[in-house]
Amino acid sequence: MPEAARPSFYRLTEPLLRRLVDEAAALRLGVETMAGGCTLIDAGIDAVGGIAAGLRIAEICMGGLGQVQLSGNGPFRRWPWSLSVHASHPVLACLGSQLAGWQLTVGSGKAAYQALGSGPGRAVACKEALFDELGYRDEAEGACLVLEVEKRPPAALIEKVAKDCGLSPRQLTLILTPTRSLAGTVQIVARVLEVALHKLHELRFPLERVVDGMGTAPLPPPASSFVAAMGRSNDAIIYGGAVQLFVSGPDADAEKLAKDLPSAGSRDYGRPFAEIFNSYNGDFYAMDRLLFSPARVTVTALASGRSFHGGALDEALIDKSFGHDAA
Repeated sequence: MPEAARPSFYRLTEPLLRRLVDEAAALRLGVETMAGGCTLIDAGIDAVGGIAAGLRIAEICMGGLGQVQLSGNGPFRRWPWSLSVHASHPVLACLGSQLAGWQLTVGSGKAAYQALGSGPGRAVACKEALFDELGYRDEAEGACLVLEVEKRPPAALIEKVAKDCGLSPRQLTLILTPTRSLAGTVQIVARVLEVALHKLHELRFPLERVVDGMGTAPLPPPASSFVAAMGRSNDAIIYGGAVQLFVSGPDADAEKLAKDLPSAGSRDYGRPFAEIFNSYNGDFYAMDRLLFSPARVTVTALASGRSFHGGALDEALIDKSFGHDAA
């Protein structure tokens, strides 16, 4: 895409962010100014937050290039409420902004503070090799990151992020979305399309051939523990997520992608995520990376108009993960 035609995450999300702050009381968000001027938005640590806040945050996380909606007619009998996601520039929105790809760590040992940064600020700092492949960098007067954390970040992390973005702390906004919160659950499940594109990238399908895409996944109830909440939000995608991609190129490539993309191709498929996570002693990186993908995929080859299907939704595993007692 010619540089002049590339959308700016900052220009698209700045009005969304301003509206989020202006309507913080209605959305039950906490807004505070940290030392140095960084704006901190609490979406579930001390503030209540909620589903409405999560929908707004998910769209900010997609760099202003995505729409996230709540629907009550999903395919699961006990869990009909689902999220529908569409992005006008799916690769840029999902991989360039929404992906939690910026590993942030300050301190060491038990005192270390660790977080994965997602959102439009990633494209300002460009600390990941992925941005070389995307050929994208956002020249911005401010930066916003979404952090899926249970505690407020220390001053050292704020200073690090600001420095890496080439900005002052007062030009930085951090949105905190704990996994166990309603807003956190929403913004994780809203990654159903991003998860598909991330696996597509792992499978080495050319990113430039992805023209459009959309996805949907059921909205799970939050859980009392971090691991259980993480498990439910991931299971919503792995066993309940459905994605449709529109791609250029030969039918054979689209057909192969539909076969390879669904989560059922992983060696770890078939158990709730929390159970798999515990079986690896909590080592997230020891899990099969191919598990992180939607349950069902449709790939449409634009040249021929033919569509190819792979995978299937698993209602029994969704019920088990979400806490329904089949007995």
